[in-house]
Amino acid sequence: MRAAAVRIGVLAIGVAARLLAAGPPASTPSAGSWSTKAAATYLDYRESWWMTWPVAARDHETFCVSCHTVVPYALARPALSSVLGESVPSADESKLLDNVTKRVRMWDTVKPFYSDEGTGPHKTAQSRGTESVLNALILASYDARSGTLSPDTRTAFDAMWAQQQTSGDLKGAWSWLQFDNEPFEAHDSDYYGAALAAVAAGTAPGGYIATPEIQNNLKLLRDYLNREYDKQSPINHAVLLWASVKWPALLTRTQQENIIHDIFSAQRADGGWSLATLAWTWRDWTAKTLVKLWWKSNATPFEPKSDGYATGLMTYALQQAGISEFV
Repeated sequence: MRAAAVRIGVLAIGVAARLLAAGPPASTPSAGSWSTKAAATYLDYRESWWMTWPVAARDHETFCVSCHTVVPYALARPALSSVLGESVPSADESKLLDNVTKRVRMWDTVKPFYSDEGTGPHKTAQSRGTESVLNALILASYDARSGTLSPDTRTAFDAMWAQQQTSGDLKGAWSWLQFDNEPFEAHDSDYYGAALAAVAAGTAPGGYIATPEIQNNLKLLRDYLNREYDKQSPINHAVLLWASVKWPALLTRTQQENIIHDIFSAQRADGGWSLATLAWTWRDWTAKTLVKLWWKSNATPFEPKSDGYATGLMTYALQQAGISEFV
């Protein structure tokens, strides 16, 4: 139940904190109570809202697979299913999986989430890189429950590796969407995306990570994650720690212990963590970035407060690393 609760916490901040436009279902538990069924109903409701939101709509009757809403939902909702005794994905999960599968099968036909013409320079490449990782991550996480890698998931991985950069500063990583939105779409989110790719590869069942034909891709990815390690914020290191559990060859035990130490060092007096401080580095920040952080956050790097996303992710990363009791 503890692991389920952590995943629920990570999802809740991804869905509820980012999308406040629509209200919750009419029936909700009283303050201070916990209902697994109510939580599942709410999360399905929010995902359903996203899937039908006109702004999220894309070509061929598909919708955007967003870092901040769809991905947390896809990773967290199955935890509730196991608690509720659900043997199959919910109706909204099925719609999500159908959407991802459709875009994977039509990869050469569907348009990117954003384009250079419609949004700005590099957005086509960034969209392709981002979506390829997210598609593989979502499908691999569901395949892991059955223990069998599906043909569609293998196709998603093929598309992901094809988008991996083989030269330049991003060698080993992926072009990643940048909209000055930490921690998903910011100047340093290419590292976040690469760490998610490592999670995806390590999560895929059937010994996928040992597949001979992807070993060069894995080497490029591992080299990138280690090469850029010292430049990263604590929030990116937390995702890297999660990835290293799925892919044991990624980091040394000493590197894992250093991240764990840093996570505990950032824990606040109330027991939580603050995204404003964990995502904060001075590298490449602009006035626009600072204004958006100040406006959209419940705090600033200068007046941090614990929040749900940071606390959920830090707790989840620690538990994945085998830390079951917190001090």
